[in-house]
Amino acid sequence: MEQADLLTQALNLTMFGMGFVFLFLTLLVFVTKLMSFVIQKLQDRITDKIENVDQVTTLEQEIDEETKFVIEQAIKMHRGA
Repeated sequence: MEQADLLTQALNLTMFGMGFVFLFLTLLVFVTKLMSFVIQKLQDRITDKIENVDQVTTLEQEIDEETKFVIEQAIKMHRGA
């Protein structure tokens, strides 16, 4: 009789343990998917904001011809050409 009671308790403990692990892992998967979804939405918003910013001027647009010529000459002098 005690042997059957002991076996029942072992099966009970096993089922509760496996059930708890299953629920925990399932919850972990859903939380991970939710976090991924939230991060993707935030990333899309940030990307949209960056694209909507006024066009940034390039280096060539900022430097006039005289400054460009002076920089080129300085580089040539530095290289010894």
